Amino acid sequence: MCGIVGYVGKHSPKDFLLNGLKSLEYRGYDSAGIALKNKHDLQIIKSVGKIKNLEEKVKNASLIKSNIGIAHTRWATHGAPTENNAHPHQVGKVTLVHNGIIENAGEIKERLLKEGYIFNSDTDTEVACGLINYYYDGDEIKAIEKAIEKLTGSYAFGIMFEGNEKLYAVRKGSPLIVGINDAENYIASDITAIINYTNKYILLDEGEIAVISDNEVEIIKDSKKINKEVLTADISAEAKDKQGYDHYMLKEIMEEPVLLENTLRPFLADISLIPDLREYEEVHIVACGSAMYAGMIGKSLLEEKASIKVMCELASEYRYKKVFYDRKTLVILVSQSGETADTIAAMRKAKENGIDTLAIVNVKTSTIARETDRQIYIEAGPEIAVATTKAYILQVAIFGLLAYRASNSINIISEIKKLPRYVNEILGDRDTYLKIAKEIYQNNDIFFIGRKIDYAICMEGSLKLKEVSYLHSEAYQAGELKHGTISLIDDGTPVFGIITDDDIRDKTISNIEEVKSRGAKVIIVSNRKVSGYDRQIIVPKISDYFQAILVVPCLQLIAYEVAKLRGCDIDKPKNLAKSVTVE
Repeated sequence: MCGIVGYVGKHSPKDFLLNGLKSLEYRGYDSAGIALKNKHDLQIIKSVGKIKNLEEKVKNASLIKSNIGIAHTRWATHGAPTENNAHPHQVGKVTLVHNGIIENAGEIKERLLKEGYIFNSDTDTEVACGLINYYYDGDEIKAIEKAIEKLTGSYAFGIMFEGNEKLYAVRKGSPLIVGINDAENYIASDITAIINYTNKYILLDEGEIAVISDNEVEIIKDSKKINKEVLTADISAEAKDKQGYDHYMLKEIMEEPVLLENTLRPFLADISLIPDLREYEEVHIVACGSAMYAGMIGKSLLEEKASIKVMCELASEYRYKKVFYDRKTLVILVSQSGETADTIAAMRKAKENGIDTLAIVNVKTSTIARETDRQIYIEAGPEIAVATTKAYILQVAIFGLLAYRASNSINIISEIKKLPRYVNEILGDRDTYLKIAKEIYQNNDIFFIGRKIDYAICMEGSLKLKEVSYLHSEAYQAGELKHGTISLIDDGTPVFGIITDDDIRDKTISNIEEVKSRGAKVIIVSNRKVSGYDRQIIVPKISDYFQAILVVPCLQLIAYEVAKLRGCDIDKPKNLAKSVTVE
């Protein structure tokens, strides 16, 4: 959520700032703005809505000559999405952009108001800007250090000072990097914003202040200069392109077979690379959103196949609840970005209690990747669409490997190697998914039902549909229908019945019959044909460890086609953000 870019160099920053913001559109936002600066002058331009609105305002403005600038896409937290609330904010001699949330902004604002400060927005960001200005007496580093001592919450700041031609950056809880190039340098909240310009960057750790000029980057910690490694990004600019697809979501779904093969290959060559969880008496899987639903599949597999006690919890609940670490416990943190705020807090809670942590994560330089005891990396590459698809599939694959490693199952490596081919075949049946989408896209309510691991699949299928199509969709345990929720079924209501678990297959079919008899339009998704139903998607039957991987792509493509028929903004659904870095 939100995006930061900044530039200092020999050229005008305008084009870099606008292009950088466009690269960060996938993160979710509702307003945008840029600030252009030289030693004496400052110009701020802001707009509500899409970046193209800001681009048009910039195009029609008489711009100052500048060689330094910052820009931002805002996802509203404090205050509505208005131009006044959009970033950048200027207070006195300080101009600032901010990702995150300042939790004690109200208290600081009251103090600054008593000092004569006037605020023009409802944002916590303007308050932080005012606090830095309050401490600024010509020493930029001391002003930033004093201010961040007083701030609680999360932040990534890009800061400019009047009369100064350097760019400053500092972070806590929200990601921020410094891009390195010849005669110009950058800041960004995501590597995708700078990859067209450089693949060299410095990863800022919490509390470090970057002082950036056109030909030098200094990193300050506790008022002292420190040395930082310059890293090289292993992604290409082409990885961000749609490569001929209408939407990133579709491109990323269609990448799943290749990425599955890339992710699984080293583990299939040496299964001992996967941790053996049998050394633990209990496992806690902690995540948010789709990662949580991947974790639910992991819980089912680890319990059923490896007889390990598993608790699967939303990170936003886990971080605040009383957790009894009375067994030898492992906490598994699942996050595509590795910067999910609630998941980071849950990880640190476990570590404070001396509990082992394992990350299943995509971004190798992320906070979760760096702070956990062990890591398993998925090879998803950049995931641009807000609604996760390929990363989710790879997370499920890793849970399948963890369960397989911890069980005494017969060797199924040869079967696992077939997964990419099977997924490719399933993705090739797009006509079927479009046909189903045309039958359901005008309905107001859609339901997914299943039992055990199939219920976990339902959760993700339902989430994907509501995320991108804005249709009301719910997932229910099939056995709970008669306890009230069957009252929601009307004549023609679409109901997806997921059936892959043979142990409870007949029970699930009985539940599906209940909704069918009440007029539901039933769509079966199964690994075996079910008699009596016209609408069926049949996927190959494989080992239980990996069966879910062949079901979910069907549901992803149906969600995509429904959203396309409804004319939705598929890659950037309303109100959603890609990386949720605030609580």
